[in-house]
Amino acid sequence: MRKTALAIVLTAVMPLMAAEPTGFVVWSGSELKGYGKKLAPKINEGKVASERLATFPNHFAMIAHREGDGEAELHEKQADLFVVESGEATLVFGGEVVSPKTTAPNEVRGPSIKGGERKALAAGDVVHIPAKIPHQLLLPAGKEFTYFVMKVDTP
Repeated sequence: MRKTALAIVLTAVMPLMAAEPTGFVVWSGSELKGYGKKLAPKINEGKVASERLATFPNHFAMIAHREGDGEAELHEKQADLFVVESGEATLVFGGEVVSPKTTAPNEVRGPSIKGGERKALAAGDVVHIPAKIPHQLLLPAGKEFTYFVMKVDTP
């Protein structure tokens, strides 16, 4: 009798415990905050380390850790969404990329931005940068900056 009752309960409950839908992901705040320490030993000559977290049909998610200024960037076909996990930086946006070079298809880089605006960023800030907008992160000397990035393909 007990085995039959248990079988009936499990049959009724199992559909309620269905798997998460394809593409569903949750990154916990504590998991993301831990990436600063995880990525710090992997810093490259550009003073940045990053790790792709997931790839989806029209976007991907990554985490980046900086210990120095970034290059000026312009993405022809991708918008950026940043969520600052830790640290502080100045985001320079708009204007034009100085001495622009195409470094990959639809990707332009340069040493700086001429004529851009500045915005201070700190932990908890969320930033959306549309495609074709030059942008660059500048860090105070000796500081670190870790941020979650979602790159979204645009038409």
